[in-house]
Amino acid sequence: MFFKKHTQKTYDPDIKKPMIRASICNGEQVAGFLNLQTGAFEEIMLIRDEEDLDLFKKEYGITGEIEKRY
Repeated sequence: MFFKKHTQKTYDPDIKKPMIRASICNGEQVAGFLNLQTGAFEEIMLIRDEEDLDLFKKEYGITGEIEKRY
């Protein structure tokens, strides 16, 4: 039987900020990181429900609220 090993992913908080980008039109939400130096948004995963958001936060060790931009 195979087991998936969970590894903690990292990001540099001095350069990247976790963020949710949401569409006003259809409500689609994407979790990712905003590069504070360039302003570019790096998409990581689609957020369909609270479980997806919790998974994103757990994978990157994010605690607290994540800013949402429309």
